[in-house]
Amino acid sequence: MPTSSASTTDAAKSSAPASGGVQSLERAFDLLERMADAGGEVGLSELSASSGLPLPTIHRLMRTLVACGYVRQQPNRRYALGPRLIRLGESASRLLGTWARPYLARLVEETGETANMALLDGDEVVYVAQVPSKHSMRMFTEVGRRVLPHSTGVGKALLAHTPPDEVRALLARTGMPAATEKTITTPDGFLDALEEVRRAGYAVDDNEQEIGVRCLAVSVPDSPTAAAISISGPAGRVTDEATRLIVPVLQQVATELSTALASSGPSA
Repeated sequence: MPTSSASTTDAAKSSAPASGGVQSLERAFDLLERMADAGGEVGLSELSASSGLPLPTIHRLMRTLVACGYVRQQPNRRYALGPRLIRLGESASRLLGTWARPYLARLVEETGETANMALLDGDEVVYVAQVPSKHSMRMFTEVGRRVLPHSTGVGKALLAHTPPDEVRALLARTGMPAATEKTITTPDGFLDALEEVRRAGYAVDDNEQEIGVRCLAVSVPDSPTAAAISISGPAGRVTDEATRLIVPVLQQVATELSTALASSGPSA
């Protein structure tokens, strides 16, 4: 899965703000990203080692974040991401779908099929945006719908680069119920499917979520949160021949969407 920029930020960046930036603000956000990369809970010494900042500086920043509710101190004296971040994350997820819509619209124009964007939220896939096909026979997935990843193309795309032991743990928590007779229902079978995604560069849901429907999906590279885009349509239209034409379009649009999401937008 994509990691946040904190994992590639070195100590020099932590001590040198970007032009026009406020150093303490940049450092605070850097610490929040490092906490997320560490699973949401860390100790001060871990943050100091990864960021290169001195302990007194980190302690001062964390006190401020705790006071604002963005971080909370655990009974074991470690620090965890706080509940006020949930509201920010939910709002950002909705906006992510809004930003993606022009790119999904382009997918519809170039492929003729319904285009979707989905995120990995905990152990589930949640659809955050959709642009419907113009065909009278088309697929429709309600925005906000949650599904288990093992039976969807977007789920495979989202998990393709996740370590196998983490994938097995997720499948153990969710189970692998069959949506159709073609749904993959064993961890080994799903891991084989993820290997095929890595080899081919795209994921396929071939009648696995709904009989008569095929879906092609790719992950959005370097997305700030694990995201994938897809097209879905009747199996009679999304054939192997159509797949060869659609996949390059999907990959190109995913790359362009990634670039747009990485942009900070116009300067204030």
